[in-house]
Amino acid sequence: MSLLVAGVDEAGRGPLAGPVCVAAVILDPARHIDGLDDSKQLSERRREALYPLIVDRALAWRIEFVEAGEIDALNILQATLLGMRRAVAALSPAAEHALVDGNRVPDGMPCAATAIIDGDATEPSIMAASILAKVARDARMRELHVHYPQYGFDRHKGYPSAMHREALRMHGPCPQHRRSFAPVQRAIALATERDLRHLASGT
Repeated sequence: MSLLVAGVDEAGRGPLAGPVCVAAVILDPARHIDGLDDSKQLSERRREALYPLIVDRALAWRIEFVEAGEIDALNILQATLLGMRRAVAALSPAAEHALVDGNRVPDGMPCAATAIIDGDATEPSIMAASILAKVARDARMRELHVHYPQYGFDRHKGYPSAMHREALRMHGPCPQHRRSFAPVQRAIALATERDLRHLASGT
């Protein structure tokens, strides 16, 4: 019997808002999935088509969200590593080895693990995890857009685009913004300064 190997990858380390999303996937060698690749190399349409195939054909898969509050409490690196531990620990059947995209293996993993730089370009299980993480996070950001439409989360998915930075400047941050990130801190300072000016002017 072959070793149960999980690929692990994340989406959303760089955005100013929303969760970081981590996925872990154990592929089934008997149920091949054509077209796997690093999610960044695939069109949105292709990622959306592959997502249900991965979910259907994988031996096990898990998606974990680490929310903005945890990111602020831990920092983005530690929050990502926490998400990786959670995702691998929740797999059933359990992974016997994990291949983690990047240069660092989280402490406290429930199985042996190996970090692989650019693993999402070489390891199919990591490719599958990258697709699940990206599609799931994009869907979450579209949901958040319904609650906070002024920021355009459905378009930039929380990344620091010019549109997003301008919305932050105009509206200040919402509860989904990562307050430990410098552009959000600047927006908070600007909003505080505006409030103080309004109080001083009596408007």
